[in-house]
Amino acid sequence: MERLFSLSEFDLDYAEHKDSFKDLAKLAAKVAGTEISLVNLIDSYTQWSISGHGLEIEQMPREDSVCQYTIINGEYFEVEDLQRDERFKNKFYVTDEPKLRYYYGIPLKTSDDHNIGALCVLDKNVKELSPEKVELLKIIADEIVNRLKDLKVIGKLKNKLSEANEAQKKVAHDIRGPLSGIIGLAQLISEQGEANQIEEVLEFINLIHKSGRSILELADEILSADKKDHKPISKGSDFNLLVFKDKIERLFIPQARNKNILLTVKTSSESEQIPIARNKLLQIAGNLISNAIKFTPAGGAVDVDLSLEVNDHISILQVLVKDNGVGIDEKGIEKILKGNAASTTGTTGEAGFGFGLALVKHLIETLKGSLNIYSKHGQGAVFEVRLPQKIQ
Repeated sequence: MERLFSLSEFDLDYAEHKDSFKDLAKLAAKVAGTEISLVNLIDSYTQWSISGHGLEIEQMPREDSVCQYTIINGEYFEVEDLQRDERFKNKFYVTDEPKLRYYYGIPLKTSDDHNIGALCVLDKNVKELSPEKVELLKIIADEIVNRLKDLKVIGKLKNKLSEANEAQKKVAHDIRGPLSGIIGLAQLISEQGEANQIEEVLEFINLIHKSGRSILELADEILSADKKDHKPISKGSDFNLLVFKDKIERLFIPQARNKNILLTVKTSSESEQIPIARNKLLQIAGNLISNAIKFTPAGGAVDVDLSLEVNDHISILQVLVKDNGVGIDEKGIEKILKGNAASTTGTTGEAGFGFGLALVKHLIETLKGSLNIYSKHGQGAVFEVRLPQKIQ
């Protein structure tokens, strides 16, 4: 569970980083002398190949991957001949193209000692890696983790820069009005000269005073902004329900198609272009969608509804994930909401690891949101997530 928390802190869009690690993936293949290398991250349900060399693949179920053994094994994991290993000889990448035989994986270990994924090299022929090559692969694996950290920091800096730019525009806009009023009133007094009546002058001075006070209040607001606990979402944010919908479809429709399940994602037209905070949304929605696919039989459907209830100060983002799968009884729902859910197998025997829904519950709680589950055994399930969004 701690490993999944560590991975979720990177808050990654798994389809976004092919170019970010392409050079390191190619270097790993060259060092090992193999045709293929992959940079894989592993969450509760899925192995995500965020970059690679020699093989175009984006994801596979966690239970089908070899790298799941690498993150468990600790230091490295080697399979000299996949075709002779009982665990892998019937996997699609062994029986079908590219008909892999050799595997060597090194865990991607974070500074808090959690293996969030693996750098692996693969080949169609049996190989043998020298100690020198293994050491070089370890260095590359460390550099991948360092680059993940860099991307996380860069993302935060971009958000802060966007907020700063929007704040600058707001200040310029808010100051322009009062200053224009002051200049206009002063010019009017000057032009009227001796014709000014004392009552009019006093009224002008009062208006100038009010405009000046509004500028001072704005200055106080800016100077005290860093003391506020909750910062509003920048109007310049490029993440909204439409972007969220596109990312969900790109990442999870392949999973659904692989099991002959129809995945549909809908947004509310009234609020789909309003900026929202993307923090942990893909991790929350992704785990719920993967869980729904896991427990929905072939030919079934999973529907995702995204909407935003807009209020004056705090709006609510609602994510509904509905399936027509096996459903959950009251005891099962209670265990999930208490964080005590046990692992169970999916409708086609998919392995369960027992952490996906617990991670979702944890992430929702850290964002001050709520999780509700509506279901009856054998009648599908609806997972409702509500997350507060403070909008500027």
